[in-house]
Amino acid sequence: MSDNSNQNDNSMENKVKSILQDILGLSQNQVDGLDYDSELFGAIPELDSMAVAGLLTEMEESLDIIIDDDDVDAELFETFGTLVSFAKAKANE
Repeated sequence: MSDNSNQNDNSMENKVKSILQDILGLSQNQVDGLDYDSELFGAIPELDSMAVAGLLTEMEESLDIIIDDDDVDAELFETFGTLVSFAKAKANE
């Protein structure tokens, strides 16, 4: 069962990476370099306040989740790991 859990983790990571790449126009190298500790907001110039709305909308559509206004705060975009963890939690609601 842990293999399946790892596959689900990798699948969500890959989905979030794909969304970041599409919405922010990141290069494949930038996306490949992301790990759980990679800083996002403030570290990736493409991720500004204007890009956040598009990113959230694409996450809702691609991951079939609903993101409430109350869910969104600065910590959500602190690291790649916090964003993936949020997406996993929403997908399991």
